[in-house]
Amino acid sequence: MELRHFEAFVAVAEELHFGRAAEKLHIAQPALSQMIRSLEKELGVRLFDRTTRRVRLTASGEAMLEPAQAIGTQVDGAKRIARAAQDGAVGRVRIAFGGTSGYSILSLIAREVAARQPGISLDLNPQMYCGEAAQAVRDGDMDLAVVSPPAPAGIDVHVIRQETVMVAVPSSHRLADEDEISMADLADEPFISYAPSHGSQVREVMVRLADEAGFLPHVIQEAPDPYSLLALVGAQVGVAVVVESSDHIRIDGVRYVRLAEGGDAFTLALGWRRNNPSEALARTLDIVKDLLPSPLAT
Repeated sequence: MELRHFEAFVAVAEELHFGRAAEKLHIAQPALSQMIRSLEKELGVRLFDRTTRRVRLTASGEAMLEPAQAIGTQVDGAKRIARAAQDGAVGRVRIAFGGTSGYSILSLIAREVAARQPGISLDLNPQMYCGEAAQAVRDGDMDLAVVSPPAPAGIDVHVIRQETVMVAVPSSHRLADEDEISMADLADEPFISYAPSHGSQVREVMVRLADEAGFLPHVIQEAPDPYSLLALVGAQVGVAVVVESSDHIRIDGVRYVRLAEGGDAFTLALGWRRNNPSEALARTLDIVKDLLPSPLAT
């Protein structure tokens, strides 16, 4: 029993005329009649009552029609999916990101990919900061990641923006009402930060700015994500250097203060393995580049 036999049966069942069905299938009528006889023989039933004047379905033919049409629909769907997969219109893209910047970027990308390419599924993996995320892409564990150049060898990047940092302090803190402070003002403060093993650029910026101000930051507690970090600030555990895009996160007891040295703290980009053959990734990158054009291109 072959697929063409089901296609022949459906065509005759819908037309109830062997000549019209043969034209529909672009085959000769004798060949069509032979396929129907072959199908009936294999099934052991008559599917049509045929006379010189008309063709009609038998009870077995009536019962067979819906399943046969469903088979045709499924085959057509499988063909469309296969073609779409080749074109990158379906597939899965694994994305690593971390921090407030990562959340805001991925939220925007996910909405746009869903609207433009609904067949592409984004597998989002949060709490993977720039260094860790770049390694995951390099090792083939992720397809795309929020990174900060320079990236490892073999990783291409699309720069999104220069990230600025500020300071989150408890609302009762002595510096909470200042318009701007310098890093030196925080020399004696307890800090909350991300773990160094995550490769967080924000932590690296905090350490660098503190070093330039002449002190080593005392990290009293580490947090796994920006929401936990800010909750600890609100609980008056310490202060934290955060990206400027964190200011949309409103947590009781937290104030954001501009940091004099915080401008253009690091470069934010998306990175992917140069030899990744995924068409779904290529399609996603096209959307990213259209949605978030690189400032370096202007």
